[in-house]
Amino acid sequence: QMELEALRSIYEGDVCFRELSPVSFQYRIGENGDPKAFLIEVSWPETYPQTAPVISMDAFFNNTISSAIKQSILDKLMVEVEANLGTAMTYTLFEYAKDNKELLMENQPVNTVTSVSNSIATGTPDVPASKKKDKKEQLSKTQKRKLADKTDNKGELPRGWNWVDVIK
Repeated sequence: QMELEALRSIYEGDVCFRELSPVSFQYRIGENGDPKAFLIEVSWPETYPQTAPVISMDAFFNNTISSAIKQSILDKLMVEVEANLGTAMTYTLFEYAKDNKELLMENQPVNTVTSVSNSIATGTPDVPASKKKDKKEQLSKTQKRKLADKTDNKGELPRGWNWVDVIK
């Protein structure tokens, strides 16, 4: 209970920390968009802290990380767990991972997920964005006429067009 209260007060307002349940926590190491960012999930068994917490990296956020790197990170975190067995160690594990992020992810190749998802979504081979023109939505004559009627000669809506009509 004391460690739970301490974690809540320490990480209050920290966007990287998430309490999944009173005995399960997630912490994102690195910023959003950082290709070397990863997510650690720590769960406490019934006999914690006398026994080691369950550390997992199976979150969807970690899909870009190779399994060898995940195992390496888990092995290094388990060394920390062994050193702190018998004491409250969740904060220590998160801080160790934050402090040693570069060391833990040194062999991870830097890949961007966006290029993979774009090629999958379109179903076409990769074409540089500069060569590919975005198609503009074509308006019918009546749609153009209605748009012209609503706007002035500069294409801007008249002042107060979205104001609430109080009199009605």
